[in-house]
Amino acid sequence: MEERRESTASEEAFFLQQLEPSPIESPSSDAGPEKQLPDLPSPPHSLGLSGSGHGVAYYPSEPYLLLTRPYYQSFPLEPLLITLPITTHILSGLALRIHRRNGNLKRYGAANLSISSRLKKRLKVWPAVSWTSASGYTLAPLVLTHAFVNRILPWVYEGGSSGVGLGYVAHGFARHPAIAWTGYVALVATASGHFVWGAARWNGWVEAGNGKKAKRRWWVINGVAVALAGLWMAGGLGG
Repeated sequence: MEERRESTASEEAFFLQQLEPSPIESPSSDAGPEKQLPDLPSPPHSLGLSGSGHGVAYYPSEPYLLLTRPYYQSFPLEPLLITLPITTHILSGLALRIHRRNGNLKRYGAANLSISSRLKKRLKVWPAVSWTSASGYTLAPLVLTHAFVNRILPWVYEGGSSGVGLGYVAHGFARHPAIAWTGYVALVATASGHFVWGAARWNGWVEAGNGKKAKRRWWVINGVAVALAGLWMAGGLGG
């Protein structure tokens, strides 16, 4: 009997230990809630194309970009406003060079000479390539590359470019910064110089020679080109 009572008492003590565990110690009152929570990362304050955050201009520019897309990417507005003018401009420039070359052949009596004879005599029948023309020939492959990245690639992989926005551009800068920055700077700088110098030559603002007036015009035109490139870059960086 005594052994049975001792076993019953030990079982009750075991159950009491399971039912009434020792209390859990409370955290110290000195540690406030601000010490228990982890520190949050600070919000980015950099420019949009840096890959670490959006600038102020990103938020209003993205809706406007998406809003105007049906107009400049729809048929027939895109071919009429973008593709046809660029193609006509390039072909007309090449046709003008060929026309001037044929005029030089007639002027110097070399129209009936064969190409081998012209090479032997070292006849310079082609007109000189100006800096404006050189920038245009450089700009053409840059524009084609821009169209390939922003129009053709989305069309191949997603069936269209409706989802191309500033986030798509920022993703390209984040994944391939060296290639993206090189292409972006080359496109902006070449296009700005070609636009400004082309407009200046068309309006007769370029002075021939090395006089003071010609040098002053040269500095003014280049200054306008640099200002245009800076404004263009600032708009892109702000997004």
